Amino acid sequence: MAASDLISQEHYPQAFEDAEALRKACQGWGTDEKAIISILGHRNAEQRKQIRLAYQQLYQEDLVKRLESELTGDFEKAVYRWILDPADRDAVLAHVAIKKSDVDSTVIIEISCIRSPDELLEVRKAYQNRYKHSLEEDVAAHTKGDLRKLLVGLVSSYRYDGEEIDNRKLGHSEAEILHEAIKEKAFNSDEVIRILTTRSKAQLNAIFNRYREEHATSITKNLLGDSPPNDFQKALHTTVRCLTDPHKYFAKILRDGVKKLGTDEDSVTRVIVTRAEKDLKVIKELYYKKNSVPLEEVVAKETSGDYKRFLLTLLGKEY
Repeated sequence: MAASDLISQEHYPQAFEDAEALRKACQGWGTDEKAIISILGHRNAEQRKQIRLAYQQLYQEDLVKRLESELTGDFEKAVYRWILDPADRDAVLAHVAIKKSDVDSTVIIEISCIRSPDELLEVRKAYQNRYKHSLEEDVAAHTKGDLRKLLVGLVSSYRYDGEEIDNRKLGHSEAEILHEAIKEKAFNSDEVIRILTTRSKAQLNAIFNRYREEHATSITKNLLGDSPPNDFQKALHTTVRCLTDPHKYFAKILRDGVKKLGTDEDSVTRVIVTRAEKDLKVIKELYYKKNSVPLEEVVAKETSGDYKRFLLTLLGKEY
């Protein structure tokens, strides 16, 4: 451990107490999963970081690796993702998505489009530090064709993050570019990819609003078309949804995750863990509005054991 990583027990007594309690929970004949949930489920990102440092300082052992060895299944995966720093967590999520036999473009799009420009930059740094490759490099190496152009453009982007927009000239002209491309089914147009991968979120919202005003329909509806959409159309559709209405997007991911024959634990875990400290309250409210049932109730019904207890804790409902 570097000297700069050392923390003072005087300044962070809770971190050392938590580290000692976690050590105790992992010793003996059986792991005390309830204690682990009780501690980690109620600590924010900075506190979890201090606990990891305190644990390393006290026991010369990596807490993350210790928990990996003690826990199993979906519970282990959820705790592992939760205890990591947010940027490092996203790097892991991206790497898992890339390494699938069929790249999970949804996760790459989600991270690229919903995170702020600075957050995405931190993810790229964390990815490079962890895997000794750039995120752009690995995305390019595991995809091809139009999807590669879109995904590499998205993960490489550093968008303007302000609210200033050009609604009259730019909003109109680029709404028309998108409309013409979609009408001609030229979904892979360089101009379509340029607009989606470089414009600010505020500017894109202005463009999409102009699109709706001038053509009496939303771009998301037109992207899917009347016939079954191909994978690239679906990727474009996901990109627009993540850029313009992430709360609605996440609510649908959760709904789809629990509706499947057998819960899609990966999706449910990803949304709850990554949004718990950001906007999960808003997502829960939207979920209830759309589905007339509380998210906590659905999670309690569709999951079990320590995994269920942990997710419910992050959702703010003690079990």
